[in-house]
Amino acid sequence: YLRVSTTNQNTDRQLTDSGITFDKSFTDKCSGGSTKRPALEALKDYVREGDTIHVHSIDRLARNLVDLKQLINDWTNQGVSVRFHKENLSFNAGGSDHMSELMLNMLGAVAQFELAMIQERRQEGIEKAKAAGKYKGRPTNTTNHQRIAELRSQGMSLRKIASEVGVSLSTVQ
Repeated sequence: YLRVSTTNQNTDRQLTDSGITFDKSFTDKCSGGSTKRPALEALKDYVREGDTIHVHSIDRLARNLVDLKQLINDWTNQGVSVRFHKENLSFNAGGSDHMSELMLNMLGAVAQFELAMIQERRQEGIEKAKAAGKYKGRPTNTTNHQRIAELRSQGMSLRKIASEVGVSLSTVQ
């Protein structure tokens, strides 16, 4: 399993020097803050008992300790092994040693902390840019807003407007 945070990054440095030939690879190009990722979902559906999932680093799989532990527990309970190459940790269906569990908890907590710091720095940057008048956010779609106003003046229900214009109910409200 390979993951980078943005589409303009690449996975070249992940698992290329492992010396292992992989049957199949799954690559996500999105944040690790959520486990709702297309390739991760495909991997969950694909793996079977006896398989081994290879991941470059713990933070490539998840940046939330609860999610990380849940993924590993689900897979090991299914008879699937998980190996993190950078940390040299393996988790097997028959159980893992206490040191590996300790390292997983510590490194998973560090990954979660890193994500919180990234989010905090991003928010600070946005606030600073807003104060300097350089950050405007996404431009509003005036065409949609005009159409919404028109349909509301005709007495159409909010849900029907949202459906017709193709926006969320909160946008119509």
